[in-house]
Amino acid sequence: MNTKPSLWLMVLLLMFPQIVETIYSPALGSIADSFAVTYSQASQTISIYFSAFAFGVVVWGILADKLGRRPTMLLGLVIYSLAALSAVLTDSFTYLMIARAVSAFGIAVGSVITQTMLRDAFDTKELSKVFSLMGMGISISPVLGMLLGGELTQFGGYHYVFIALFIMALVLVTYNLVALPETQKTKQPLKLKQLGLKMLRDINIWRSGCLLALFNIALFSYYQLGAFKFEQLGLSSQEFGYSGIVLGLGTFIGSYLNKYLISKQISLLRLLQLSALLLILGGILVTYLIDSIWFLLPMILVVMSFGIAIPNILSVALIDYKQQAGSAGALFGLMYYLMIGIGLSLAGAIQHLGIVLLICGIISSLLVAFKK
Repeated sequence: MNTKPSLWLMVLLLMFPQIVETIYSPALGSIADSFAVTYSQASQTISIYFSAFAFGVVVWGILADKLGRRPTMLLGLVIYSLAALSAVLTDSFTYLMIARAVSAFGIAVGSVITQTMLRDAFDTKELSKVFSLMGMGISISPVLGMLLGGELTQFGGYHYVFIALFIMALVLVTYNLVALPETQKTKQPLKLKQLGLKMLRDINIWRSGCLLALFNIALFSYYQLGAFKFEQLGLSSQEFGYSGIVLGLGTFIGSYLNKYLISKQISLLRLLQLSALLLILGGILVTYLIDSIWFLLPMILVVMSFGIAIPNILSVALIDYKQQAGSAGALFGLMYYLMIGIGLSLAGAIQHLGIVLLICGIISSLLVAFKK
């Protein structure tokens, strides 16, 4: 019998991929030192992560429609666990990169299957409120990841970070074996070619994908570049982890503001306009303050913009593809996660947080301006 999944479990599964990524950020300096690579090379592991994540989204989304949501989720989590263990054991930067790619492929299941299960279980009106709750989890998870990553890196370098990831993965697999229900009601025949062509012609899909990518690039460019900026300012990886507390303030403000505006029936267009404006303002102030620790304060605006934009985009992006939610989510995820990977690769090459934020904000505002 199909049942509605626990929202708290869904929040946890949606948060985990982001915790996995941001817990790693404070360890970038340790990785660069331990493997004798440059900061730019170390930071590129984040763009590799998102590129592999994109292909994971495709595979797991398709399998979700074919095998069911529960077995697909469990398989992805097991693969992630094994990859995390490999990262603990390797002493080669090349093998570390491979382990990161495989782990990203595995943990992508947490994103696409969770969203698919929510679309299975809730109708369109409920989804907006549900994704608002999910948005709070998505916004909080990088903060938790940074705090934990900073502490672990301070005490044991990158090894402690990967050990913690392996342990968390085992706990998550065990808990899902007991608590995760199956939400797929009917199996639809897979017509990926037709579905893909339909989505390629859908301007709203492209707009939503680009917006999701831009707000994610803006947020994750801080986790990609911030650790090195802190080191340039003479601050430690542990102190970089503590910066998550400041960003947490933006998380709660953005999440509660989003819930308040939704309760007041503010339109999606207005919410996205506000998000783009906050991102541009944050980018301007970060650029101005980038050579001092005070650049952290306008990052609150960036986190707020993310917290408002992401749940609202996700709640409507695939509204016309409910019958093939898993496969549509897979192709949609491939689109925007590849964009994120490319964007973060460019951010790593630019190595200037303020410029990256401004570019994301300006393009976002242009996309919103042309939205009907």
